[in-house]
Amino acid sequence: MFHGSMVALVTPMHENGDIDRDSLSKLIEFHVENGTNAIVAVGTTGESATLDEEEHCRVIREIVEMTANRVPVIAGTGANSTREAIDLTRCAMEAGADACLLVTPYYNKPTQEGLYRHHRMVAETVPIPQILYNVPGRTACDMLPETVERLAVIPNIIGIKEATGDLSRAREIRERCGDRIDLYSGDDATACEFILQGGKGVISVTSNVAPRAMREMCDAALAGDRDKAMAIDSTLQGLHDKLFVEANPIPVKWALYEMGLIPSGIRLPLTPLSPAFHETVREAMHQAGIQSGGNTP
Repeated sequence: MFHGSMVALVTPMHENGDIDRDSLSKLIEFHVENGTNAIVAVGTTGESATLDEEEHCRVIREIVEMTANRVPVIAGTGANSTREAIDLTRCAMEAGADACLLVTPYYNKPTQEGLYRHHRMVAETVPIPQILYNVPGRTACDMLPETVERLAVIPNIIGIKEATGDLSRAREIRERCGDRIDLYSGDDATACEFILQGGKGVISVTSNVAPRAMREMCDAALAGDRDKAMAIDSTLQGLHDKLFVEANPIPVKWALYEMGLIPSGIRLPLTPLSPAFHETVREAMHQAGIQSGGNTP
């Protein structure tokens, strides 16, 4: 259902932390023009942790309206409370999102059985297509392949964003689940190889600032053109690395500010990119052919 370069979109904010709707609209147009295959709204990169439930639902609704069916919208609706995840997922469905992305419950460290029951309950309660999201580096919770296999039989669980960066993990899930579930990379640095080995795409931080190159890399990898995919990806490796010199989305929001696409706002406890890293990120942008002070060429 979904494939290619799917941007984990930032949520633009004014310096006081208020959401900037005009810049959000500008970002949507930027991605439509550059061929991004899907918009992921209010995920980790969209600062879901600091948006209240009303803001969360409103941003999803506005992104759906702004895209106007030109590109699919996947709404981030995960939570460490099953009831809250159900509420957010229902809100996204009512807003017109095409699917939801649900991170494993974070901080409270559920068992594998708890993960299974959590995702099963959300899927059975809200009949929108749902993508699992495993990112143990953030959540302190690792959904194992055998749990993914159990969940893959639920009809509206259609995919998993696997963000461990471990390609052997992706192979095991594919061997266990076959074509019952699509695999998406959640790790830009290994996404090219992930897709070449059978993944359907990447939910990407890098595509915020280099959407056209990410789309072209994904297209080549999905077509099995290893040489072309790797050649494009080589120009993006600096971004894949340097957009994480501080916690995501700190560096990517700074890069977009440098490009003139959004204001500099970010919400506490996140802070603006440390000046010591400005040139580091700028050099990675230049390596990818992105200039400061305007849109990508």
